[in-house]
This record gives sequence, C-alpha cells and structure tokens, in this order.
Amino acid sequence: MMLRNVCVCACSIALSFAAITAAGAPKKTGSPAGAPVPAAPAAQQGSGDLDEVLAQLALRKHGHVEFIEQKFIAALNRPIESSGELRFDAPDHLEQRTLKPRAETLILDNGTLTVDRGRTHRSMDMHAFPQVEPLVEGIRATLAGDRAALEHIFRIEFTGSMARWTLTLLPLESKVKQIVAQVKIDGVRDQLSKVEIRQTDGDRSLMTLRPSLVP
Repeated sequence: MMLRNVCVCACSIALSFAAITAAGAPKKTGSPAGAPVPAAPAAQQGSGDLDEVLAQLALRKHGHVEFIEQKFIAALNRPIESSGELRFDAPDHLEQRTLKPRAETLILDNGTLTVDRGRTHRSMDMHAFPQVEPLVEGIRATLAGDRAALEHIFRIEFTGSMARWTLTLLPLESKVKQIVAQVKIDGVRDQLSKVEIRQTDGDRSLMTLRPSLVP
C-alpha cells in the first residue's frame, strides 16, 4: 500500500511538473532552435504534431498554475476533491501546495520527494523506489522534448493536432505496470488542461489546470 501511494504521489507531482512547464510557454508554429531531435521512428498517428507538442513543453523554465484534483476511489461513493497551486523552477524543483480541504506540501527536488502534512514531515529518495523512478524520469523526458527517451519508458499514443490533443502514456516497465495502468494528458496547443492517472486497481485521479491569478 505504501509503495502504491508513493508511486501515485510521485507520478502526480511529476505530471504537475509537466503542467506548469507548459503553462504560459511562448507560442510558436515550429520547433525551437536547438530542440532535441527524436531518435525513435514515428509509430503513432500525428507524429509531427507529437514532436511539436514535446518541443513546446520543453520551453518553459518557471511556472505557476492553480489546480483542482479529484480522486476517484472504488470504496467511496463520491470523489475526494482538493485544490491548490503548483510552482516550478528549472531544472527539477517542483512544489505542489494543496490549500483545500487540508494544507499539504509536496516537494520534488533533485530526486527527493518531501511530504509535509500537518506535523508530519517525510523525505523519500526516489532512487529507492525502482517502480516509481521510471515514471518520474519519463515525465522529465517529456519536458526535455526527448522522444527517444520517452519511448524507452512508455508506449505513446497520440491523437489530435496542436490545436487540441491527447497524449496517452502506457508504462513499459513491468514493476510500474503493476501499479499504474496509464497516464492521459489533454491539451490545447502548448497548454495542458487535464491530467488523468489510472491505477491498475481501478482508482484514478483527475487534475484540472488553469493559469494562476497570482504571479
């Protein structure tokens, strides 16, 4: 149970990393100069659009967005809802601050996940969780625009175009597949709108994003 919670928590914050990286990134019609060139051959529909989306996600170095997250748990009749803010500073510092219904802070920094919840403070080295680390590194590969590295960790399904797209990530690592079934990201051009994590036990979380009104 602890491993499952750590995995989903780390995946959530890593995907939040992607969300705020995309928010507010400058809009371009082509790939930026110097963007990584994917080494893997195209295997998905809309390959060119996928490469352009990855390039746009790699542009943002700082970010701040608000989120509403719903967790759908099989044992409960209604979802658990929380809201707060996400902050990112390159290269790998992310803060997810939940403000409602209870204050909680998750910080992912240089491979260490720190959780502050009330009087409880815990730190975990992601390298100690081989089931989790590929998932986090996969999201970082997305941010870097490194499609070859991403395809080493996930099977990618991409539909739509830059105007409106869906990126579905299916874990290839057997240990990760025991916990996470898929990650689905919806976006419009360089803006992410929703991030959904589906677990193998049927539970799922849905994070809806919007630009922060506070700088």
